[in-house]
Amino acid sequence: MLNIILNNKLLFIIIHIVIGFLATFDWFPKQFGLLTLLLGFIVIVVSNNKNEEALFVASYFTGVEVFLRMTKGVISYEMGKYAVILFLFLGMILGPIKQKISVAFIFYILLLLLGIVFTQVPEGESIRKAIAFNLSGPMVLGISALYLYKRSITNKELLDVLFFLILPIFSMISYMYLRTPDLKEIVFGGSSLGETSGGFGPNQVATILGFGMFGIGVFLFIKSKLTGYYILDAIILSYFTYRGLLTFSRGGIITAAIAFLATSIFIIFYKKGSFKLFFKYLSILSIFTLGIWVYTSGITGGMLNNRYTGRNANGTKKADVSSGRGEILEMQIESFKEAPLFGIGVGNGKYKRELSGKHITAASHNEVSRLIEEHGLIGIVILVILISIPIAHFYQSNNYQRAFISAFFIFWFLTINHSAMRIAFPGFIYALSLIKITDDGSE
Repeated sequence: MLNIILNNKLLFIIIHIVIGFLATFDWFPKQFGLLTLLLGFIVIVVSNNKNEEALFVASYFTGVEVFLRMTKGVISYEMGKYAVILFLFLGMILGPIKQKISVAFIFYILLLLLGIVFTQVPEGESIRKAIAFNLSGPMVLGISALYLYKRSITNKELLDVLFFLILPIFSMISYMYLRTPDLKEIVFGGSSLGETSGGFGPNQVATILGFGMFGIGVFLFIKSKLTGYYILDAIILSYFTYRGLLTFSRGGIITAAIAFLATSIFIIFYKKGSFKLFFKYLSILSIFTLGIWVYTSGITGGMLNNRYTGRNANGTKKADVSSGRGEILEMQIESFKEAPLFGIGVGNGKYKRELSGKHITAASHNEVSRLIEEHGLIGIVILVILISIPIAHFYQSNNYQRAFISAFFIFWFLTINHSAMRIAFPGFIYALSLIKITDDGSE
């Protein structure tokens, strides 16, 4: 079944655009969510994961998770994360064993679970939900890392993984277009916008859209056709960029730009290209991006410029460009000082802020500070493990592998610093930085 999709990419892109339209009907989203979950399970079990079916299905679910959330197509809010864990776990126990056992990531999972011992929630709150909300994302990372650690993936398989991750984003883009009111009716200001993000969280939407931009950009850069037509790929990239900018959520878009820059530099080094060639590509990309920026800024009455320069609707520089995250960080540091060894317990940070009387009740958007606050020194050990392994892998690789290792690592690290691990994406993309890319002649 997966080969049928890969051999008919444009057809299935069109199908997913139609799926975005169907999702505007209340009866469709949950049925679609259940169908994709069931089909994914069947594909892996029937194939016995002989050809990395688990990886492709997990990649698809990583890409479709935000779409299912925004359309209410999930059985539970964390369904996407649980699905990725299930599919990769099935992949590890079925078929030929390809993964190398990583003691470091087994240790990582055990350290995460240790934090549960110290979890205490206020009366009337669900301890299960608190733990699931905060640990399901890190657990996706752990299981994904166990599956992908030093796993040999051909270049073609890597591009197929990228395609399956990008494919459901077409449904999200289609749905967003249909759900966005007339842009003339939207009051653009200095904050991210739910109106232009399909009525859902702009942060998560921009994160996934940013990866879509990155993925399509990579296909164009290495001259591998996503749809079968370079011009169509370029048009799609333009529209993805336009929709990403319209969310007014900066993190996902800036992350994508940095990751793409890193990838392009290492690919040029790998192909022994000159800096003259690099600057040629950079110039074309800059003109392309500037054109989209000017067009989008014009539509928003110049508010896009204000948003990306940390100004409010009046053009005044904001005192806190972090949208309140800085104050949360200060409180997290104080919590660490109170319980430096094991932290204050998984999920306790939000409730501690609610009781502080400072009117800062948001859950942490920063996974690094959450780990330090809620896991203490154990959290710092976890961070050392997560940062050191990809860096060591980076130094042991050639420039082509470094192009993707650096991009996936950048996506993970920057995403968890502005959006924590609310979705499966950062955990799954981190694990991709651990793979070993083998030459199949397609690079």
